[in-house]
Amino acid sequence: MRLISEPAIPVKIQKMKERVRWRHSSIIQRGIDQTSMVIDDGKDDTPDFSFLVIGDSGTKSHYGHHPQREVAELMLAHQDDCRFVLHTGDVIYVVGSHEYYPANFIEPYREFLVGGENPKNIAYDRMIFNLPFLPVLGNHDYYDVPFVYRWLTGSTLRLRRMLRYKDFEIGWHGSNQGDAYARAFLDYLASFTDPEELNHHLDQYYTGKTDTGRCLRYIPGEFTRVPNRYYSFRYGGIDFFALDSNTFNMPSPLPTTQAGEIYRQELQKRRQEIDREEEQILAMSDRLNPDNPADAEQLDDLSAKLDQINEVKIDIEKQLSSQQSATIDFEQLEWLRDRLIESWHTSEVRGRILFFHHPPYVTEATKWSQAQTLAVRHRLRWVLEQVKENLGSLVQNRPIVDLIFNGHAHCLEYLRTTDTGYADSHIPCIISGGSGRRPRRQRVEGTELLETFSGLPGSPTRKVAESLLYVGRSGYGSQTRLPYSCVRVDVKDGFPPKFIVRPLVAERVEQKWYQHEMEPLLL
Repeated sequence: MRLISEPAIPVKIQKMKERVRWRHSSIIQRGIDQTSMVIDDGKDDTPDFSFLVIGDSGTKSHYGHHPQREVAELMLAHQDDCRFVLHTGDVIYVVGSHEYYPANFIEPYREFLVGGENPKNIAYDRMIFNLPFLPVLGNHDYYDVPFVYRWLTGSTLRLRRMLRYKDFEIGWHGSNQGDAYARAFLDYLASFTDPEELNHHLDQYYTGKTDTGRCLRYIPGEFTRVPNRYYSFRYGGIDFFALDSNTFNMPSPLPTTQAGEIYRQELQKRRQEIDREEEQILAMSDRLNPDNPADAEQLDDLSAKLDQINEVKIDIEKQLSSQQSATIDFEQLEWLRDRLIESWHTSEVRGRILFFHHPPYVTEATKWSQAQTLAVRHRLRWVLEQVKENLGSLVQNRPIVDLIFNGHAHCLEYLRTTDTGYADSHIPCIISGGSGRRPRRQRVEGTELLETFSGLPGSPTRKVAESLLYVGRSGYGSQTRLPYSCVRVDVKDGFPPKFIVRPLVAERVEQKWYQHEMEPLLL
């Protein structure tokens, strides 16, 4: 039985447009840019500032301990020094359901919410942040579940255990094609059925000004909504671009050549192999007692493997089902291209940061070679190539963007691209996806990422990136180390800007927690 389902890319795009009343006549008349916002905290023009980055956090306690809360406590020590929090996606596991917002988001981050002293009184669609939380959508924030499985898992815990997924966070609801996320974080204009109420709302909260027109004003403690599933804002002379990578991660169609057919057969064979592997893991799980601490640790490790298997299945299915022309969200990609070009032509902008869910470069064991990873890499490269061609000598020796943040891979990783031969060369990339969901291991193939010219096995390769730091699951049995993480980023004055990235880690070893800050990365 397929455990989760994912809406098609055109459905994701259309549903989100409906929720924000994309290009409604009242919005056009007011000259509002629905992809921009300003953070109205009275400090956005200071060149020295700090922020936090988390990702893949939205999970509950595991067998008596709560990793996400441990990371939230790490963040609290920096709350007064940081201006905002970037979230790289997967806000709620497993299927982005509104049922899990109270336990998996509101409770862990209660100190960052107005009224957080009574978190049970905060509705998921009425959250107001006292420190801005600026998210992007992860794949789990879009997921849904088939009706039959939803009925079974939502009924009783006994039935869940009959299905042998003992720690699977699925209840009565899925995300409703991303609707729960939209109601939690977006300015959900579709809720205004009265035209006068909509106009009043726009006149009250869309009073920010940018080069592209009026925009939403994000006011900590008062009105904390983002305008769209992708958006941009400027802070301290840095342009931030938040992207929805779920709509440009579809793998390219398999070639209709003999090599393509051989690869298709290999994918089908791999699909059968992981089905057998899944059955073995489930059989092992049935023999363990979650009330026994030693068994609980092993169950957690097996659950992590089940997570990985499910993701591999989804990636294989995406490749096998890709049509002759993959659906690509060119509207968003062209928006990013045009805004990056505009940013480079704006004298007060001294740097550019992208953040989105799916990493284009990663060495986590299950993500590095996924077709979705390569798809995101190639689509981002397509954008940056066009920006570089337009800018010409204006770029000089700088990368098009100064820093990229991602999630999806459950780890903390620092990579830097090499001379790829394209406009994505020499970019530092930080993966902050280890903030709550089970940490993953690094691949055994090493820290250097090679890319094949054709995309098919056996083709010539070149080095395109290298991992310089990896913080993830290590060891086995009682010696297993589970580091959960987030990062603090200090942006320094100057042109171009300098960044100090401070990894913050809460590690579970032998059923005990240890918190520490690693050596900072100077970028």
